[in-house]
Amino acid sequence: MKNFILRTITAIGIVAVQVLCTYYSPLSLAALFLLFTALTVNEFIKIISLRGEVKVNRPIIIVGSCYLFFAFWLNCMTQGESLILLVPYLAFLLYLYIKELYSEHENPISNLGIIMLSQFYIVLPLSLINVLAFTPFACFTDKPADAFYAIPLSIFVFIWINDTAAYLSGITLGRNGKHKLFPRISPKKSWEGSIGGALATIASAFGVAHFFTFMNVWQWVGMALVVVVFGTFGDLTESMIKRHLSIKDSGHILPGHGGILDRLDSMLFAIPAVIIYLLALSL
Repeated sequence: MKNFILRTITAIGIVAVQVLCTYYSPLSLAALFLLFTALTVNEFIKIISLRGEVKVNRPIIIVGSCYLFFAFWLNCMTQGESLILLVPYLAFLLYLYIKELYSEHENPISNLGIIMLSQFYIVLPLSLINVLAFTPFACFTDKPADAFYAIPLSIFVFIWINDTAAYLSGITLGRNGKHKLFPRISPKKSWEGSIGGALATIASAFGVAHFFTFMNVWQWVGMALVVVVFGTFGDLTESMIKRHLSIKDSGHILPGHGGILDRLDSMLFAIPAVIIYLLALSL
């Protein structure tokens, strides 16, 4: 019971911070996700390095990762007029590759593989939140200029509702004779929980459509389904990583919830998937 109360208090705090920072201003949204980028990359490299097979310069990678997020943010804020900002990031990647030539590490390929995985698995998806916030997709009809928060906030809501409803459905409907969703990776997840989470998320899309009318209700429903499907893949991917490393959580920064990566795993797949979905609607 004590752990449940702790988890609930932490969850309320996380939701409040995300909502306030996302809604308040473009700067607060960027600051929040810049922090997420630094903390998540730090956790990822830390857990990957537990076995001692990978040795990389974590501070340098974190700085380079944060720079890529900053470049995305400024480029999106200036409507694509700051592409030159990506040049230092490309130099950063070249430096990391050349550095391995001289480092004499036993596993240079593993080092480079983990560095690039951190960029594509974590940094790029989190940086793409700027695209969702500041790109005027053609499928939008009369989206207010100051509604930069609408799509990011909707993704958060869909993920929170899906996770909560999936958990509640799983412990009630899936308690006896549970049909496991992916037993090899996540034995606790059930089809009952996943279906319950999906239905609740779809229902929430009707409420989101009431507040944000620049897309019609069926477009919001489609986006909710995209978040459910790919958010689940994101969750399962992190579970696969943790199972391979024989750890329970990615960190301990969030009482009762583990690490930042544990909280953002669904988002890492949902954000790129939603961009693809919105581009498809815009065709």
